[in-house]
Amino acid sequence: MKRILLIEDDPEVARLVEAELKEAGFQVDWAKTGMEGLIRHREGKPDLVVLDLGLPDLDGAEVARRIRATDDTPILVLTAQDAVDRKVSLLTGGADDYLVKPFHPAELLARIQVQLRHKEGSEVLAVGQLELYPGKRQVFFREREVRLSPKEFDLLHLLMSRPGRVFPRPEIEERVWGRPLGKDSNVLDVHMANLRAKLREAGAYGYLRTVRGVGYAVRPGRREEEG
Repeated sequence: MKRILLIEDDPEVARLVEAELKEAGFQVDWAKTGMEGLIRHREGKPDLVVLDLGLPDLDGAEVARRIRATDDTPILVLTAQDAVDRKVSLLTGGADDYLVKPFHPAELLARIQVQLRHKEGSEVLAVGQLELYPGKRQVFFREREVRLSPKEFDLLHLLMSRPGRVFPRPEIEERVWGRPLGKDSNVLDVHMANLRAKLREAGAYGYLRTVRGVGYAVRPGRREEEG
């Protein structure tokens, strides 16, 4: 579930936005001031920020600037100001998009979805020289694409989400297949063998590690092949 941080001091607007976002399947964290929003952003690491400009303590543009100084969380600004120079200053100051009040909830949801898609498309997981792009569902080793089946990609995505961590077989089965595969099933082993072969073919030796009787992990590669 994607997490949205809403920074809005007007309770009426906040309740409307919060209800629409929750109805659309988002988890919403509401902050009523700029400073509270900065604290919740730092502690909660939301997927996107919806930010009102007219806050009681800090100007919304300053909040956007401070957020952008620490990470690349998408920021959608809500503003009552429709002047071109103000819009330009918002976009150059850290905001990714803006919506002029009053706005239709459907347009707010559409703009949020666009920003989240942009973020997903640009994200990358990297372990050594192995790179995985979740939004594009592509994998590269030394800039050469490694073509994987959907399940092979999902397996590698899971392992690369926590490099070095050994994922137990039951957890992998539950998170990739959505159910236990059964103690006599070799489906996971076959997919892992195919994934290992494709990585080796691309030159990515030793990235996929097998811990016998426990599970699998991904770590920076080495020439020695894992068992």
